[in-house]
Amino acid sequence: MPGRLPWRLVAACRAVGVGWTVHHCGCGREDGVGVASEGAAVRTLMSSDVWVHYGQIYVRSRQADLRVPDPELHEYFAGQQNGLCGGAVPGCLFLITGLHTGTVGMVVELHDHPPAQDDSWEEIVEVSFRSAGEASLVGWAGEWQWPLDVIETDYRVRYCATGMDAGRAGDTRADDEPELDHYLLQFWPGSPGPDRVVKQTSAIAAYWHGFASDQPPPPTPEERAEAERLALLERQRAAEQARLGAEEREWGGRLPSERLRRLRGTALTVARLDRSLVDALAQTDPVTQRDIARWVTRRAFVEARLADVEWIAPALAAMDRGEPLPSPFDDDRRAWGMLLSDARVPRTLVTSLDGRLDNCLQQAMAIPALFSALEQDPLRAALDALWSAAVAFGHGRHQVLFSEVRQAFPAVAAHEV
Repeated sequence: MPGRLPWRLVAACRAVGVGWTVHHCGCGREDGVGVASEGAAVRTLMSSDVWVHYGQIYVRSRQADLRVPDPELHEYFAGQQNGLCGGAVPGCLFLITGLHTGTVGMVVELHDHPPAQDDSWEEIVEVSFRSAGEASLVGWAGEWQWPLDVIETDYRVRYCATGMDAGRAGDTRADDEPELDHYLLQFWPGSPGPDRVVKQTSAIAAYWHGFASDQPPPPTPEERAEAERLALLERQRAAEQARLGAEEREWGGRLPSERLRRLRGTALTVARLDRSLVDALAQTDPVTQRDIARWVTRRAFVEARLADVEWIAPALAAMDRGEPLPSPFDDDRRAWGMLLSDARVPRTLVTSLDGRLDNCLQQAMAIPALFSALEQDPLRAALDALWSAAVAFGHGRHQVLFSEVRQAFPAVAAHEV
């Protein structure tokens, strides 16, 4: 087992500003800057016990973390010989441990030159890596993160392990139990190259190396770009299907015409009461639609006993002639004021269409139909008037109104499916 630097010695060196010589890759628990045995500088980026779960630790770059969905296990080891440090996914490393769950020793070092190989480690593998933005050592499911001070450049990475079979056999390590396996991760600048197995002694390492060797090569950049393009198209198609499905349910099981889709509003509201009527109404000509708007408005006023009120009758007549509405309907606030204050206006109550309210003033429900009938778009005018009239008829009686519309306007019935 590799030796360790005593922490008191490390602290003393720090205090006086003196580096130390590293003769082998230990698994101490102190950070610092040292001098490798061949004179090259080494910086310890982290040195600590770390929690593992499912025998996994990762190096993740910030941009790589934006990939959705996360790559599968086999993608990290695609085309590799070693199965302990997966580097096939850009900006990521997938590190295998012997221990399934618990803490393992971990040291991460940054060298300015290739470090000397320490054969006291039982397992040694190498891969290439390039960070895609800020990188961190990350626990399973992101349970913990440790920032790593590496830049966006090409690195060679060496992953060393000792005690993997012991960790595998122990499976789980409690806090008060001795350490079973520990690891070293070394980075240094280096050109991209194939991964390699430098040393293998444990059965669990042999198993993972066999797993990696069975994986096909990773996709080329062109193949990856094409796969991402197709995946994007599929997501867009699925999103559009979901949108259309939601719209179909919203409109009662059948997608609306583009004309109705643009109107939405009361078109959708009336469609929920009688979709067939709305579709047929949309197919009639504009003159018929305007006639329906006026007819429905007058029918609503008759139902609410407003048609013969002295100051309302002239407004209905002006509507029929297509003329501007006379006073007080040239000022909707004044018209509403008279409706609610004139003793000559009847006061009758109806139940709301959903059956929840039984104190809706019928006359107030009918009045908006008159303003709706003046809408510039004849289809919107007809649909708005239909809604106001349906509310004025009240719960359970709107179909009476709709049946009368079909009888009064054969063109509507002719367009129904």
